[in-house]
Amino acid sequence: MFYLTAQIIFWCSIAALFYVYVGYPLLVYLVSLIAPKKIKRGVIEPKVTILITAYNEEKAIRAKIENTFAIDYPKEKLEILVASDGSTDKTDEIVKEFAPRGVRLFRQEGRMGKTVTQNNAVAQSTGEIILFSDATTDYKPDVLREILPNFADETVGCVAGKLIYVDDSASNVGKGAQKYWNYETFLKQSESNACSLIGASGCLYAVRKSAYRPMYAEACSDFLICTVVYEQGLRSVYEPNAVCAEDTNRQTDKEMRMRVRVISQTFTDLWRNRQMMNPLRSGFYAVELVSHKVLRYSVPLFLLLIFVSNAVLIPHSLFFDIAFIAQICFYLLAFVGLAFEKMGVKIGVLAIPHYFVLANLASVLGFYKFLRGERYAAWEPIREKNEEAEAVSTFNQTV
Repeated sequence: MFYLTAQIIFWCSIAALFYVYVGYPLLVYLVSLIAPKKIKRGVIEPKVTILITAYNEEKAIRAKIENTFAIDYPKEKLEILVASDGSTDKTDEIVKEFAPRGVRLFRQEGRMGKTVTQNNAVAQSTGEIILFSDATTDYKPDVLREILPNFADETVGCVAGKLIYVDDSASNVGKGAQKYWNYETFLKQSESNACSLIGASGCLYAVRKSAYRPMYAEACSDFLICTVVYEQGLRSVYEPNAVCAEDTNRQTDKEMRMRVRVISQTFTDLWRNRQMMNPLRSGFYAVELVSHKVLRYSVPLFLLLIFVSNAVLIPHSLFFDIAFIAQICFYLLAFVGLAFEKMGVKIGVLAIPHYFVLANLASVLGFYKFLRGERYAAWEPIREKNEEAEAVSTFNQTV
């Protein structure tokens, strides 16, 4: 009986892991092919506010504003609004230098966090469409020309662009993040065609101002916004031709901090909006939420159950002997990848196990912090800004 139970746990966990990484992507892709939701694109030129949220971004904000000026759109219909969340460096002073060219500064006093700062800045904006951006994100000049036609469809409330991660250093973490993001990009395209996006890239997404609703301080705003608009009967769609670039994190500790913060915030959003995970209420959107987020963040549990049940089954079959050794080797490769990173050695083949373990450990820590009641409102820039110029150069050459 004990042997049978261990077998059931092992194979059920394997099946869950298969569904998360293969089954669900295949399911949502097939739905997008069989019953695609079309977008009625059209030529429109509404008033647009580009909202750049910043905290202590003196090294990046000037280049970001200049990059925004280069966007191809009628100047009389474009508002550039920089929302500074109580910056203590020269961010605000630099923004004020651009006031004669029409750039507005909204300063949020008291260090309230990104989401609250965005809430209050949106209330001060004048555009019909709000394009949210980070201070370290570089846009192509046609970004609005690609995004706005989607808003000709009255059922569209949010449009997310394509983020390309750049890593000139070819670090193991950077390579892992790029491969992970390529996989995520495939899912975004399929989810958009099948139903609606469940999350956007925070550095490039646009929302109808009429559909924006203020969010609680600890929200992961770029994730929650899709649920906010969906509850209003609107869709969030993916526009792959609207492209931006950002540097990846190159170090495990920085990538870990970022992912733990995002995952903890996402758990909060899922819990506070758990009614949206009921298929009877939100249809296929609920399937997307449960499959893409809840089950994805449950992978560490499946991995643990596979490892423990496999250990129990070792005496009973050569297959389980081999499976157990394969697991140990995989985790050893991840550890070796981390060790080589600390020594400054780059071995590309180790990027996948290294990043896979990193991402799932972040899920465990993020869930732990969520259970402890730790909430993230304020944020700290953790990117390697000293390499922004190189990232922009690579972006312009490859996109």
